[in-house]
Amino acid sequence: RRGGNWKGWEELGRMNRINLQVNRGAMNAMLGGFGLLTGGYVLVNHCMFNVEGGHRAIMYSRFGGISPQVLGEGTHFRIPWVQRPYIYNVRSTPRNIKSLTGSRDLQMVDINLRVIYRPQTEQLPQMYRTLGLDYDERVLPSIVNEVLKSVVAQYNAIELIVKREQVSSEVRSRLQERAKDFFILLDDVSITHLAFSPQFTTAVESKQVAQQDAERAKWIVEKANEEKKSIIIAAQGEAEAAKMIAHAINQNPGFIELREIQYARDVADTLATSSNKVYLNSDALLVSGIARALGRDEHQSKAKGGWLW
Repeated sequence: RRGGNWKGWEELGRMNRINLQVNRGAMNAMLGGFGLLTGGYVLVNHCMFNVEGGHRAIMYSRFGGISPQVLGEGTHFRIPWVQRPYIYNVRSTPRNIKSLTGSRDLQMVDINLRVIYRPQTEQLPQMYRTLGLDYDERVLPSIVNEVLKSVVAQYNAIELIVKREQVSSEVRSRLQERAKDFFILLDDVSITHLAFSPQFTTAVESKQVAQQDAERAKWIVEKANEEKKSIIIAAQGEAEAAKMIAHAINQNPGFIELREIQYARDVADTLATSSNKVYLNSDALLVSGIARALGRDEHQSKAKGGWLW
């Protein structure tokens, strides 16, 4: 019996040792999986970073400072705690900037300028050293106001309206040159709004109304002169016609009777086509002139010894 009990205890101990080894293997596997997951999380979130499209990155190292290399789009590696990336947006970005400045004739002008800007990609390390990530907030408002004040001061208020394209072109060229000092590229610069004080606007409107009234008065005078010329020409024509009629009467007294006959014929044609019944005497129709002409012809025929049939 003692020998059988001893063998049972040995078998139990051996099984316990096997179970302990299995448990240790499972624990080691769990610890290995957890360590692998932890290492993967640290690798993905602390040792890797992405640069999206339209962006560029620069790397800062605790031992070497800002690296001169500019990192492009894609996934990049870094050493946690030692290296830290800074990402810039290099797309063309629009921005509206307002400025209140004075013209050459001391009129206050409210100008709204739209600029489309982007950083110089190869100069991003130097830009970070001097300006940081918010370079647009630090630079654009100041240089825009500076350039606008220097350009607008060369024109008076009326020229700013009439020569707006010229003013915009000059502002664009000066601002592009000024922005290069801060590693900024300006793709477009344009004046979108130009406003003056209410008093000046009222004065300009009054001047325009006065000019329109003056132009209208000038047109009326020219119209009167043309009407005067037309009246004179008509009068000269009538005078010439009267002279010709007088000359015709002197040359041929029967001219008047011919006109009476033509007039009587026109009146008769009008009455004939009318739907109304009208009775006129011979004097109204100027038929008396015809009678006189017929009587004179008859008298001349009798004088010759014949009759007019």
